[in-house]
Amino acid sequence: MHLLAHGGMLPQYQPQGEKTISPRRKGVKQGALLMLIGAILVPILGVMSGFAPGRLENVFAFFAALSAIICFVGGPLRMLFAAIFEEAAAPSRFVPMSGYAPPTISVPPVGPARITALPPESVNTAGPWSARPHTAEIVQPHSVTDSTTRLLEKPEPEGD
Repeated sequence: MHLLAHGGMLPQYQPQGEKTISPRRKGVKQGALLMLIGAILVPILGVMSGFAPGRLENVFAFFAALSAIICFVGGPLRMLFAAIFEEAAAPSRFVPMSGYAPPTISVPPVGPARITALPPESVNTAGPWSARPHTAEIVQPHSVTDSTTRLLEKPEPEGD
């Protein structure tokens, strides 16, 4: 649609000034980084809690729980806040390229020219179409249930 609207010209991006990261993108990156740090920090503190002697074990367990809450709840909250409340990046502007003119199509003045996009008709045509064969005379196969019923209806011989 863009090509049709601009006469077949592709847009060309022209940066305006220095490219900076938008506050929204920066906030989402911070939230993702916080979750990644939590995925690394919590297991390390958990292992250190398992190997620490005495009261030091409780200190490491407390910091493992605290970092889990901060990282795994704070990270998504930071991303949500950034996505909802922070300012997005400025829209980029596209300018069509200049210096290209589409070639003109000249029509010969001799008379009306016939321009065809399709190839000429094929000379080899198929033969005349024949009607479908009549298949009603084919004998229908016997029903399996009919033959089974006949076998069950046979009288039993009386000869004890």
